Amino acid sequence: MNIDVQLTDKNDANVIKNLYPLYLYDLSGHYDRLPNLHGIYEESDDLRTLSDQYEVQNIWWEKPDILFPFLILVNGIPAGFILIATPPHCNKGVDYFVNEFFLIQSLRGQGIAERAAIMVFEQFKGNWELFTNPIEKNIVGQKFWRKTISNYTNGVYIEKFGETFDGHKLIFRFGNFDK
Repeated sequence: MNIDVQLTDKNDANVIKNLYPLYLYDLSGHYDRLPNLHGIYEESDDLRTLSDQYEVQNIWWEKPDILFPFLILVNGIPAGFILIATPPHCNKGVDYFVNEFFLIQSLRGQGIAERAAIMVFEQFKGNWELFTNPIEKNIVGQKFWRKTISNYTNGVYIEKFGETFDGHKLIFRFGNFDK
């Protein structure tokens, strides 16, 4: 199986935007969220169509060298995405933040997500941070990040529960300066 991660530009933005509603649908199970009044998985009722949602996502392609929207490809087919933010879009002392991470369900459990994450980690050296939902419904996600980061760092990372800009989360921090 050929796994690749590619940094996208405005010409490829539609691929991530097409996958994004699937990601939000997956998250709805962890957060017990329903779609808004217009059937869109967003908290705001101002977003009436997927096109409206796409407009909000354009920031990822408007700030090159600050925001990095990666597409995960499996055998050349779009299978997920990894959205990486840098300052000022992350906490003080953090160089790279995994803002969003998604792999389609049919490809999970095969090592693809871990390989894709590591491919992205390898592109940027510095202090990393990511959050995941700490509730029991997300035990698979918690185990995934714990295993992936532990494997990547040989067990040298910080894991803690805490308040974030996105509520109470399980927080992972690690550095990869010497990788």
